[in-house]
Amino acid sequence: MPASPKHPLNRPVFFTPLAVLLAAVILSLWQGVAVLAAETAINDWILRHFSPLFAWSGLAFLALLAGIAVSPLGGQIIGGAGAKPILTRWRWFAVTLCTTIATGILFWGAAEPLFHLNDPPAMLGLKPGSDAAATFAMSTMFLHWTLTPYAIYTVAGLAFALVYYNRREPFSLSSLFVPLLGQRAHGPMGTGIDIICLYALVAGMAASMGAGILALAGGIEGIGGFAGGTPLRWAIAAAIVGSFLISAATGLQKGIAGLSVLNTWIFFAIIAFVLIAGPTAQMFDLTLRGTFDYFQTFIPRNLGLDVDTDWHRQWTIFNWANWFAWAPVTALFLARLAVGYSVRAFILYNLILPSLFGAVWMTAIAGATIALDQQSGASLYALLTAKGPDPVLFRLFSALGGGPGVAALVLFAIFLSYVAGADANVSAMSALSTSGITPDAPEAPLGVQAVWGITVGLVALVLVASGGIDGIRMMSVLGGFPALFVIIGAALSLIVMAVRGRHETAPAQS
Repeated sequence: MPASPKHPLNRPVFFTPLAVLLAAVILSLWQGVAVLAAETAINDWILRHFSPLFAWSGLAFLALLAGIAVSPLGGQIIGGAGAKPILTRWRWFAVTLCTTIATGILFWGAAEPLFHLNDPPAMLGLKPGSDAAATFAMSTMFLHWTLTPYAIYTVAGLAFALVYYNRREPFSLSSLFVPLLGQRAHGPMGTGIDIICLYALVAGMAASMGAGILALAGGIEGIGGFAGGTPLRWAIAAAIVGSFLISAATGLQKGIAGLSVLNTWIFFAIIAFVLIAGPTAQMFDLTLRGTFDYFQTFIPRNLGLDVDTDWHRQWTIFNWANWFAWAPVTALFLARLAVGYSVRAFILYNLILPSLFGAVWMTAIAGATIALDQQSGASLYALLTAKGPDPVLFRLFSALGGGPGVAALVLFAIFLSYVAGADANVSAMSALSTSGITPDAPEAPLGVQAVWGITVGLVALVLVASGGIDGIRMMSVLGGFPALFVIIGAALSLIVMAVRGRHETAPAQS
């Protein structure tokens, strides 16, 4: 296995999840129906027994971050008073945004609100397609794509930033538990945590890449007027993997940061086009109603107290599980970006600003989707139920008067989104599975990154081929379940560090 004397492989952490994942791929290809049935059974068991823990954790993380922001810990500088930032604030925002949302906000921004508009929870008594259902749909998009999910990433990333840069603990997820357990956190237990979280992230990344492959294939087939089938999906996967490995080889400043800045500007261009071309007055009215409903129902809707239990599990908890699956290893990368900035700045750039972007994105994309579906007698929903979520986003832009050029721009944004996110996370995964990673030598060998990138691509293709969107959704839950307990541990460590304050971290800087 390609590695270097400076960064030798951490063999248990590298080979164990890799072997399990490859075995799962082979088994899925051999016994696809049986594997999907087993996934379904495990998925249902997790959702039935642990939904409350997922739900309460999200709310608790938000409360914790609010408390930290106003505590003395909020003034601490990540890396110590003399630490220098490696990114400007604009590039920090762009990289954080593009490496955390991946393809989800594009793929689901148009498809998800159609489900909520035309099939709202029975418990609410809303007429499908009505204005009340539209308000619920927009409120739900704010719930699923703003504060609560970003709190999951922020808690994990902030905890790792403090233990890695300020306490100088090793580049391992077990370091998250040092404030709780002391040096006992390292050793066999720490290795086990790294293995589980690597497996969880590959599950989450494969789910996201599977969604990206479907969205890209749907767009290419729509523009080209042909059915590409399996060969097209293989070609898309190969292009994605190849691109993020090239990006990885060029380093943070030129690779991930450059892609992210470009992608962020494309995001803003897409938002501007939709706001100009769409039914703007209706979209803003819908946003105001949705925002009011979001805050009015924030606690009960997060906890699933005012909606059907099955709906809450299949939508809200599914979303949280997907974010949890990414969170442990994504935290390693987010922590790396934050050196030289304060804890409060970390909360601003990882929680508040991405949440505001998510709200603006949903105002445009979800708002236009809901408005056009209502105006057209549920034509977009009919397309969704007939052909799945793949072509919905492109039909939306076609309805807004966007020609092939706009469709191509959206395709490019989807592609860049996944490449930037995958580059960041494969970088973190590879660093986790090698030894000798330090703030001064943060990158794992490219060969190790190539193995993880190809593995993610293979798992994603198997998901698309065997389980389609249902398989993708279940893989997200399966990956998020073990990660849930890791992030809860990270939150408890943050509490310990906040309580001990200056005794646990470097001196504050004004």
